[in-house]
Amino acid sequence: MNKHAALRVKPDFRFLLSHPAHLLALGLGTGLSPKAPGTVGTVLGYVLYTLLLPLPAWAQGAALLLAFMVGIWACDKTGRVLGVADYGGIVWDEVVAFAAVLHFVPVQWFWWLLAFGLFRLFDIMKPFPIRQVDAKVKGGFGVMLDDVLAAGYSILVLLALQRGMYG
Repeated sequence: MNKHAALRVKPDFRFLLSHPAHLLALGLGTGLSPKAPGTVGTVLGYVLYTLLLPLPAWAQGAALLLAFMVGIWACDKTGRVLGVADYGGIVWDEVVAFAAVLHFVPVQWFWWLLAFGLFRLFDIMKPFPIRQVDAKVKGGFGVMLDDVLAAGYSILVLLALQRGMYG
């Protein structure tokens, strides 16, 4: 079934601003992109992480955990209103998960680009058990969880590469 077939409401700028949950779930509007909203939303993860950079590492982690928890609510509410739980324009899951990936790499363009590529790869491919979790875990938690798992794969690869390069 097409993810757009059951839409009750077509999200647009007016919908985006109609409730704080929609604004967040649709990634401050990045999810309205007509092409590759998940990729565009992932770019917003750079912005989120850049805003967190001045904070100590523990506060960055706490902020990301809070963003995850609020994301469960926002994605669930928005998915229910749209009639499609994991509508492609719901991108807060990409935003938060990718910002978490950046937390584990040096603040250097090479690592940030590699992190972006790996995260998108794992998010799109959905290797085991991501695809199974995506199919079985529903609601806002399910929307957020599959991207956290993709972030986990990305982080593992990036840490292994860093260990190989820096000893």
